[in-house]
Amino acid sequence: MYTLGLDIGSSSIKVALVTSDTNEVVQVIKEPKEEMKILSPNPNWAEQKPEDWWHYTCEATQKLLKESKISSEQITAIGIAYQMHGLVLIDHDKKVLRNAIIWCDSRAVEIGETAYRTLGKEKCDQTLLNSPANFTASKLKWIKENEPGLFKKTYKFMLPGDYIGYKLTGKIATTATGLSEGILWDFQKDQPANFLLDHYQIPIDLLPELVKNFTVQGRVTKEASKLSGLAEGTPITYRAGDQPNNALSLQVLEPGEVAATAGTSGVLYAVTDSTTEITSEKINSFIHVNHTTATPRIGKLLCVNGCGIAFRWLKEHLGFKTYQEMNELAASVSIGSDGLIVLPFGNGAERIFNNKDIGSHFLYLNYNIHHKAHVCRAVLEGIAFSFVYGMELLKKTGFHIKVIKAGNDNLFQSPVFSETITTLIEQPIQIHDTTGAVGAAKASIIKSKSKTQNHKENSCSEEYTPLTELTEFYQKAYQNWKKELKKRLV
Repeated sequence: MYTLGLDIGSSSIKVALVTSDTNEVVQVIKEPKEEMKILSPNPNWAEQKPEDWWHYTCEATQKLLKESKISSEQITAIGIAYQMHGLVLIDHDKKVLRNAIIWCDSRAVEIGETAYRTLGKEKCDQTLLNSPANFTASKLKWIKENEPGLFKKTYKFMLPGDYIGYKLTGKIATTATGLSEGILWDFQKDQPANFLLDHYQIPIDLLPELVKNFTVQGRVTKEASKLSGLAEGTPITYRAGDQPNNALSLQVLEPGEVAATAGTSGVLYAVTDSTTEITSEKINSFIHVNHTTATPRIGKLLCVNGCGIAFRWLKEHLGFKTYQEMNELAASVSIGSDGLIVLPFGNGAERIFNNKDIGSHFLYLNYNIHHKAHVCRAVLEGIAFSFVYGMELLKKTGFHIKVIKAGNDNLFQSPVFSETITTLIEQPIQIHDTTGAVGAAKASIIKSKSKTQNHKENSCSEEYTPLTELTEFYQKAYQNWKKELKKRLV
């Protein structure tokens, strides 16, 4: 028998098939072949069509079933991972009302900052563990203020994974983990943050039904079966945002453990048992998948929007065929890219800069020295330096890093990227053979939060260790980069 994992990303939909008894990965399918577009009808806006997520989910599941030659009846459970912080609206006829406002959209920054000042830093930090900032709750408030006619038609709002769960099962539901991602969870009362909804004048009945992360959340309907190829009645038994899911798949569950990912955005997700060391404006805190009130497990999330999307932009606009080609070119250039410096922050407001949007910058480009290999290395170094900068912020909160783990399906495949980070932070980075979709498939057979520790860990396929003999060169390049960054943060 098998389990199925869905990873609803902003660049693609990934579907993984895993054996139930041995956790062996049978097949992984990605759709579409080219990365999905992010629509930007106005500066700093970022939207996608939820219908596209569903379309590519169905295409991927049908293709997986055809190529693997297994019967859909052999799939016993489905797990869903999804891009966090998005906003999907549906009307009373269960029709999508507008494009989804996704995670990297910056339109609600001012709304969240105003709420933080009005409600008070102490109240927000103690009850939400965050500023409302530019998250789902604030995006919904933006809709209310700027698209009031559409807001009046809204029956329910959902996160991206909730929408795919609804399309599969016909059931509109979310999780406490998901609500915390949208800054909609009251940690003191252990319930939805009704006081924030009241402040934003958002009716509480717009909230979906609350379900647990590990439970039967619904079953595939007859209609969804026809479209996806999945068997009618197959249960969805797990749901989590991409970063908590990534951490679970890497077995990052205990205080001091850090999961790193470098996809479209870059994320450090650090687990703590403390709800007091809060830096709600730069580092955000969410319910982790194994959190309970008796045994708190909080994911401290630090996000860099200008990450893999910068490398993707480079690939598309300089005509590279593969990322491997770019990685090889980057490795042919010396540390520091012969003085070329790249600040990769061109994907909206950055939380690590208090929601300031400084844009991207290519600095000290010399036409007589630099060529495309330098550009590749400088972009990778700029992204890696962003991670190191984030690590420094994390350590300032009192967080002690015990171990860092990353999956093998993103920028950590690049030796230049990984070696830059590990050398500067003086900490090994373990690379594990897993992806978000595989993690969701494996998690779908976990029966409860208490069983997460029994989730089989993936073997460490590679480990990057600090290149101490090159530390001086990496430090010089990083300090030069940080000097240029500081000039733009004044």
